[in-house]
Amino acid sequence: MPIGKSAKKSLRKAISNTLRNQGIKKAFKKLVVAAKKKPGVETLKKAVSAIDKATKNNLLHRNKASRLKSQLAKMVKNGTPTVAKVKAKAKKVTSKRK
Repeated sequence: MPIGKSAKKSLRKAISNTLRNQGIKKAFKKLVVAAKKKPGVETLKKAVSAIDKATKNNLLHRNKASRLKSQLAKMVKNGTPTVAKVKAKAKKVTSKRK
């Protein structure tokens, strides 16, 4: 445990920042998954907003954020499901052939 005044304050601050960051990260992940499952303009807006907020708080690298936003926008434009769904369907098809 911290002994000095500033160390105690630093610990309190670290705990509160951790809780805040966890909330932002959970919201970001939840909205991105929702946007991938149902590509649409509204889900895209919410996901992009969450991605930007996570990037602003240094929870995501700006290049990763840019890549995610680009992928989501492309999915909305094409109306296609995620890569994971396509891979899952491919596995089902290959398993039936055996």
